[in-house]
Amino acid sequence: MLSFSDTLLLLGSLAISLAILVPLTGALVRFRAHYNPKGLQLDPEGDVQPHTGPVITSFFAMLVRVYKIEGWPGLYKGLMPTLLSTSIVTVFLLLFLSDSNLVHGKYSTPSTGVLGMLAYSLFAMLISLPQTIITDRAITTPHKLPYFNAIHSLRILLTPTERRRPWILYLTPGLLAAQVSHIAYVVLFLRTVRQLLLPELAQPGFPYRENVSVVMLAIFFVLALTSTIVLSPLEVISIRLAIQRNHAAPEFNSVSQEEDGDTEQAVEYSGVNEDVIGLRVDREPYTGLIDCATRIIDEEGWSALYRAWWLTMLGCLTGAFS
Repeated sequence: MLSFSDTLLLLGSLAISLAILVPLTGALVRFRAHYNPKGLQLDPEGDVQPHTGPVITSFFAMLVRVYKIEGWPGLYKGLMPTLLSTSIVTVFLLLFLSDSNLVHGKYSTPSTGVLGMLAYSLFAMLISLPQTIITDRAITTPHKLPYFNAIHSLRILLTPTERRRPWILYLTPGLLAAQVSHIAYVVLFLRTVRQLLLPELAQPGFPYRENVSVVMLAIFFVLALTSTIVLSPLEVISIRLAIQRNHAAPEFNSVSQEEDGDTEQAVEYSGVNEDVIGLRVDREPYTGLIDCATRIIDEEGWSALYRAWWLTMLGCLTGAFS
Protein backbone atom coordinates (compact mmCIF):
# COMPACT_ATOMS: atom_id res chain seq x y z
CA MET A 1 0.00 0.00 0.00
CA LEU A 2 0.99 3.61 -0.44
CA SER A 3 2.28 5.70 2.42
CA PHE A 4 0.14 8.46 3.91
CA SER A 5 2.05 11.21 2.08
CA ASP A 6 1.80 9.37 -1.25
CA THR A 7 -1.93 8.87 -0.68
CA LEU A 8 -2.42 12.60 -0.10
CA LEU A 9 -0.38 13.34 -3.21
CA LEU A 10 -2.50 10.94 -5.27
CA LEU A 11 -5.80 12.32 -3.96
CA GLY A 12 -4.68 15.90 -4.48
CA SER A 13 -3.63 15.27 -8.06
CA LEU A 14 -6.93 13.54 -8.77
CA ALA A 15 -8.90 16.45 -7.32
CA ILE A 16 -7.00 18.94 -9.50
CA SER A 17 -7.44 16.72 -12.55
CA LEU A 18 -11.20 16.46 -12.03
CA ALA A 19 -11.52 20.21 -11.47
CA ILE A 20 -9.88 20.83 -14.85
CA LEU A 21 -11.06 17.89 -16.95
CA VAL A 22 -14.75 17.69 -16.00
CA PRO A 23 -15.66 21.09 -17.54
CA LEU A 24 -13.58 20.36 -20.65
CA THR A 25 -15.07 16.89 -21.06
CA GLY A 26 -18.56 18.27 -20.56
CA ALA A 27 -18.07 20.89 -23.26
CA LEU A 28 -16.68 18.26 -25.62
CA VAL A 29 -19.61 15.88 -25.06
CA ARG A 30 -22.16 18.67 -25.55
CA PHE A 31 -20.41 19.96 -28.66
CA ARG A 32 -20.45 16.53 -30.27
CA ALA A 33 -23.98 15.71 -29.08
CA HIS A 34 -25.43 19.03 -30.30
CA TYR A 35 -27.86 18.54 -33.15
CA ASN A 36 -27.21 21.23 -35.74
CA PRO A 37 -29.04 20.31 -38.97
CA LYS A 38 -28.43 22.00 -42.28
CA GLY A 39 -30.04 25.38 -42.89
CA LEU A 40 -33.18 24.03 -44.56
CA GLN A 41 -35.01 20.86 -43.53
CA LEU A 42 -38.23 19.21 -44.65
CA ASP A 43 -40.99 18.73 -42.08
CA PRO A 44 -43.19 15.58 -42.08
CA GLU A 45 -45.53 17.26 -44.60
CA GLY A 46 -42.66 17.96 -46.99
CA ASP A 47 -42.57 21.73 -46.40
CA VAL A 48 -39.23 23.54 -46.05
CA GLN A 49 -38.50 24.62 -42.48
CA PRO A 50 -35.45 26.70 -41.47
CA HIS A 51 -33.39 25.56 -38.50
CA THR A 52 -34.18 27.68 -35.43
CA GLY A 53 -31.89 26.12 -32.79
CA PRO A 54 -28.53 27.39 -31.54
CA VAL A 55 -25.60 27.31 -33.96
CA ILE A 56 -22.37 26.40 -32.15
CA THR A 57 -19.29 26.18 -34.32
CA SER A 58 -16.42 25.41 -31.95
CA PHE A 59 -15.44 23.65 -28.74
CA PHE A 60 -14.54 26.92 -27.01
CA ALA A 61 -17.81 28.53 -28.10
CA MET A 62 -19.62 25.64 -26.42
CA LEU A 63 -17.56 26.10 -23.26
CA VAL A 64 -18.51 29.78 -23.10
CA ARG A 65 -22.17 29.04 -23.88
CA VAL A 66 -22.42 26.50 -21.07
CA TYR A 67 -21.07 29.02 -18.59
CA LYS A 68 -23.32 31.83 -19.80
CA ILE A 69 -26.52 29.77 -19.63
CA GLU A 70 -25.93 27.37 -16.74
CA GLY A 71 -22.98 28.87 -14.86
CA TRP A 72 -20.47 26.82 -12.90
CA PRO A 73 -22.98 24.05 -12.08
CA GLY A 74 -23.44 23.51 -15.81
CA LEU A 75 -19.71 23.20 -16.35
CA TYR A 76 -19.58 20.46 -13.73
CA LYS A 77 -22.46 18.39 -14.99
CA GLY A 78 -21.42 14.77 -14.99
CA LEU A 79 -19.15 15.29 -11.98
CA MET A 80 -20.78 12.71 -9.72
CA PRO A 81 -20.65 9.66 -12.04
CA THR A 82 -17.10 10.65 -13.00
CA LEU A 83 -16.15 11.05 -9.35
CA LEU A 84 -17.72 7.70 -8.47
CA SER A 85 -15.84 5.79 -11.15
CA THR A 86 -12.61 7.62 -10.34
CA SER A 87 -13.03 6.84 -6.64
CA ILE A 88 -13.41 3.13 -7.36
CA VAL A 89 -10.20 3.12 -9.39
CA THR A 90 -8.43 5.17 -6.72
CA VAL A 91 -9.41 2.74 -3.97
CA PHE A 92 -8.05 -0.08 -6.09
CA LEU A 93 -4.77 1.79 -6.57
CA LEU A 94 -4.48 2.58 -2.88
CA LEU A 95 -4.96 -1.07 -1.98
CA PHE A 96 -2.75 -2.68 -4.60
CA LEU A 97 -0.30 -0.02 -5.82
CA SER A 98 3.09 -0.15 -4.11
CA ASP A 99 5.51 2.66 -3.40
CA SER A 100 7.89 1.37 -6.07
CA ASN A 101 5.16 1.58 -8.70
CA LEU A 102 4.58 5.21 -7.84
CA VAL A 103 8.25 6.13 -7.79
CA HIS A 104 9.50 4.25 -10.84
CA GLY A 105 6.59 4.75 -13.20
CA LYS A 106 2.89 5.33 -13.56
CA TYR A 107 0.38 2.55 -13.34
CA SER A 108 -0.24 1.01 -16.73
CA THR A 109 -2.03 -1.92 -18.29
CA PRO A 110 -0.20 -5.24 -18.19
CA SER A 111 2.19 -5.94 -21.06
CA THR A 112 0.66 -9.08 -22.55
CA GLY A 113 1.03 -8.47 -26.28
CA VAL A 114 -1.50 -7.15 -28.75
CA LEU A 115 -4.19 -9.76 -28.10
CA GLY A 116 -3.82 -9.44 -24.36
CA MET A 117 -4.06 -5.65 -24.62
CA LEU A 118 -7.15 -6.03 -26.81
CA ALA A 119 -8.83 -8.35 -24.30
CA TYR A 120 -7.92 -6.03 -21.42
CA SER A 121 -9.24 -2.96 -23.25
CA LEU A 122 -12.49 -4.67 -24.23
CA PHE A 123 -13.04 -5.87 -20.67
CA ALA A 124 -12.41 -2.37 -19.28
CA MET A 125 -14.80 -0.90 -21.86
CA LEU A 126 -17.58 -3.35 -20.93
CA ILE A 127 -17.17 -2.59 -17.24
CA SER A 128 -17.28 1.18 -17.79
CA LEU A 129 -19.95 1.33 -20.51
CA PRO A 130 -22.95 1.98 -18.18
CA GLN A 131 -20.98 4.73 -16.44
CA THR A 132 -20.12 6.27 -19.83
CA ILE A 133 -23.78 6.27 -20.87
CA ILE A 134 -24.97 7.81 -17.60
CA THR A 135 -22.22 10.44 -17.67
CA ASP A 136 -22.97 11.50 -21.25
CA ARG A 137 -26.67 11.76 -20.48
CA ALA A 138 -26.03 13.68 -17.26
CA ILE A 139 -23.95 16.17 -19.24
CA THR A 140 -26.44 16.66 -22.06
CA THR A 141 -29.72 16.65 -20.14
CA PRO A 142 -31.38 20.07 -19.90
CA HIS A 143 -32.53 19.21 -16.36
CA LYS A 144 -30.72 20.18 -13.19
CA LEU A 145 -29.54 17.04 -11.45
CA PRO A 146 -28.96 16.94 -7.68
CA TYR A 147 -25.47 15.98 -6.59
CA PHE A 148 -26.55 13.69 -3.77
CA ASN A 149 -29.82 12.15 -4.95
CA ALA A 150 -28.83 9.36 -7.31
CA ILE A 151 -32.31 7.82 -7.41
CA HIS A 152 -33.88 11.06 -8.65
CA SER A 153 -31.13 11.53 -11.23
CA LEU A 154 -31.44 7.97 -12.54
CA ARG A 155 -35.21 8.44 -12.95
CA ILE A 156 -34.43 11.32 -15.29
CA LEU A 157 -31.50 9.75 -17.13
CA LEU A 158 -32.81 6.20 -17.56
CA THR A 159 -36.09 4.96 -18.94
CA PRO A 160 -38.28 2.54 -16.95
CA THR A 161 -37.07 -0.23 -19.26
CA GLU A 162 -33.43 0.59 -18.54
CA ARG A 163 -34.04 0.75 -14.79
CA ARG A 164 -35.84 -2.57 -14.72
CA ARG A 165 -33.38 -4.26 -17.06
CA PRO A 166 -30.07 -2.36 -16.79
CA TRP A 167 -28.30 -4.83 -19.06
CA ILE A 168 -30.28 -3.33 -21.94
CA LEU A 169 -27.76 -0.47 -21.90
CA TYR A 170 -25.34 -2.87 -23.57
CA LEU A 171 -27.89 -3.37 -26.34
CA THR A 172 -28.06 0.32 -27.24
CA PRO A 173 -28.08 0.14 -31.05
CA GLY A 174 -24.60 0.55 -32.50
CA LEU A 175 -22.89 1.68 -29.29
CA LEU A 176 -20.92 -1.50 -28.64
CA ALA A 177 -19.93 -1.63 -32.32
CA ALA A 178 -18.59 1.93 -32.16
CA GLN A 179 -16.67 1.28 -28.95
CA VAL A 180 -15.20 -2.01 -30.17
CA SER A 181 -14.22 -0.46 -33.51
CA HIS A 182 -12.40 2.36 -31.72
CA ILE A 183 -10.50 -0.04 -29.47
CA ALA A 184 -9.71 -2.44 -32.31
CA TYR A 185 -8.28 0.33 -34.48
CA VAL A 186 -6.06 1.68 -31.71
CA VAL A 187 -4.87 -1.68 -30.35
CA LEU A 188 -4.79 -3.92 -33.42
CA PHE A 189 -3.71 -1.34 -35.98
CA LEU A 190 -1.85 1.55 -34.34
CA ARG A 191 -0.03 -0.46 -31.70
CA THR A 192 0.81 -3.25 -34.13
CA VAL A 193 2.23 -0.77 -36.63
CA ARG A 194 4.20 0.92 -33.85
CA GLN A 195 5.65 -2.42 -32.81
CA LEU A 196 6.75 -3.08 -36.40
CA LEU A 197 8.13 0.39 -37.12
CA LEU A 198 9.40 1.42 -33.69
CA PRO A 199 10.01 -1.63 -31.49
CA GLU A 200 12.31 0.51 -29.33
CA LEU A 201 9.30 2.40 -27.93
CA ALA A 202 7.89 -0.82 -26.46
CA GLN A 203 10.96 -1.28 -24.25
CA PRO A 204 10.99 0.06 -20.67
CA GLY A 205 12.44 3.50 -20.26
CA PHE A 206 13.09 6.20 -22.82
CA PRO A 207 15.03 4.99 -25.89
CA TYR A 208 18.27 6.63 -26.96
CA ARG A 209 18.01 8.93 -29.95
CA GLU A 210 20.48 6.94 -32.04
CA ASN A 211 18.40 3.77 -31.58
CA VAL A 212 15.30 5.28 -33.17
CA SER A 213 14.95 5.62 -36.93
CA VAL A 214 13.91 9.16 -37.82
CA VAL A 215 12.22 7.94 -41.01
CA MET A 216 10.18 5.31 -39.17
CA LEU A 217 9.32 7.83 -36.47
CA ALA A 218 8.10 10.31 -39.09
CA ILE A 219 6.01 7.64 -40.83
CA PHE A 220 4.37 6.60 -37.58
CA PHE A 221 3.82 10.23 -36.57
CA VAL A 222 1.95 10.91 -39.83
CA LEU A 223 -0.01 7.69 -39.42
CA ALA A 224 -1.06 8.68 -35.89
CA LEU A 225 -2.18 12.08 -37.17
CA THR A 226 -4.23 10.63 -40.02
CA SER A 227 -5.91 8.19 -37.62
CA THR A 228 -8.08 11.14 -36.63
CA ILE A 229 -9.98 10.54 -39.88
CA VAL A 230 -11.19 7.21 -38.49
CA LEU A 231 -11.35 7.82 -34.74
CA SER A 232 -13.07 11.21 -34.60
CA PRO A 233 -16.29 9.98 -36.30
CA LEU A 234 -16.35 6.94 -34.01
CA GLU A 235 -16.14 9.19 -30.95
CA VAL A 236 -18.92 11.48 -32.20
CA ILE A 237 -21.11 8.50 -33.06
CA SER A 238 -20.49 6.91 -29.65
CA ILE A 239 -21.77 10.03 -27.89
CA ARG A 240 -24.83 10.29 -30.14
CA LEU A 241 -25.71 6.65 -29.50
CA ALA A 242 -24.99 6.82 -25.75
CA ILE A 243 -27.56 9.57 -25.19
CA GLN A 244 -30.17 7.69 -27.23
CA ARG A 245 -32.40 6.04 -24.66
CA ASN A 246 -33.75 2.51 -24.88
CA HIS A 247 -37.53 2.29 -24.60
CA ALA A 248 -39.93 -0.59 -24.35
CA ALA A 249 -42.51 1.32 -26.41
CA PRO A 250 -41.45 2.76 -29.79
CA GLU A 251 -43.64 5.85 -29.47
CA PHE A 252 -41.34 7.44 -26.88
CA ASN A 253 -38.70 9.81 -28.19
CA SER A 254 -35.21 8.31 -28.27
CA VAL A 255 -33.37 11.23 -26.63
CA SER A 256 -36.14 12.68 -24.46
CA GLN A 257 -34.95 13.21 -20.94
CA GLU A 258 -38.31 12.58 -19.33
CA GLU A 259 -41.56 10.76 -20.01
CA ASP A 260 -45.10 11.58 -18.98
CA GLY A 261 -45.77 10.14 -15.57
CA ASP A 262 -42.27 8.78 -15.20
CA THR A 263 -40.54 11.58 -13.31
CA GLU A 264 -41.54 13.90 -10.53
CA GLN A 265 -43.94 16.66 -11.52
CA ALA A 266 -41.59 19.58 -10.89
CA VAL A 267 -38.32 18.87 -12.67
CA GLU A 268 -36.01 21.87 -12.57
CA TYR A 269 -34.20 22.96 -15.72
CA SER A 270 -30.59 24.13 -15.72
CA GLY A 271 -31.07 26.91 -18.26
CA VAL A 272 -33.34 29.82 -17.39
CA ASN A 273 -34.49 30.86 -20.87
CA GLU A 274 -32.96 28.33 -23.28
CA ASP A 275 -31.16 25.03 -23.49
CA VAL A 276 -27.44 24.92 -24.09
CA ILE A 277 -27.65 22.46 -26.99
CA GLY A 278 -30.26 21.13 -29.35
CA LEU A 279 -31.10 17.44 -29.17
CA ARG A 280 -32.34 15.28 -32.01
CA VAL A 281 -35.85 14.87 -30.59
CA ASP A 282 -38.13 15.05 -33.62
CA ARG A 283 -36.69 12.33 -35.84
CA GLU A 284 -36.45 8.58 -35.97
CA PRO A 285 -33.78 7.14 -33.68
CA TYR A 286 -30.49 5.83 -34.97
CA THR A 287 -30.65 2.10 -35.58
CA GLY A 288 -26.95 1.32 -35.59
CA LEU A 289 -23.41 2.49 -36.26
CA ILE A 290 -23.71 2.85 -40.04
CA ASP A 291 -27.20 4.34 -39.81
CA CYS A 292 -25.99 6.92 -37.30
CA ALA A 293 -23.06 7.95 -39.51
CA THR A 294 -25.28 8.15 -42.59
CA ARG A 295 -27.96 10.23 -40.89
CA ILE A 296 -25.42 12.64 -39.38
CA ILE A 297 -23.93 13.23 -42.83
CA ASP A 298 -27.34 13.63 -44.47
CA GLU A 299 -28.84 15.88 -41.80
CA GLU A 300 -25.83 17.85 -40.53
CA GLY A 301 -23.01 17.36 -43.02
CA TRP A 302 -19.59 15.72 -42.87
CA SER A 303 -18.20 18.36 -40.51
CA ALA A 304 -20.43 17.12 -37.68
CA LEU A 305 -18.39 13.89 -37.58
CA TYR A 306 -15.21 15.88 -37.03
CA ARG A 307 -16.22 18.23 -34.24
CA ALA A 308 -13.21 18.93 -32.03
CA TRP A 309 -11.12 16.68 -34.26
CA TRP A 310 -7.96 18.29 -32.94
CA LEU A 311 -8.64 16.85 -29.49
CA THR A 312 -8.86 13.39 -31.04
CA MET A 313 -5.59 14.09 -32.85
CA LEU A 314 -3.88 15.05 -29.59
CA GLY A 315 -5.20 11.87 -28.04
CA CYS A 316 -3.84 9.83 -30.95
CA LEU A 317 -0.39 11.35 -30.55
CA THR A 318 -0.16 10.96 -26.78
CA GLY A 319 -1.60 7.45 -26.90
CA ALA A 320 0.58 6.30 -29.76
CA PHE A 321 3.82 7.24 -28.02
CA SER A 322 2.82 6.21 -24.48
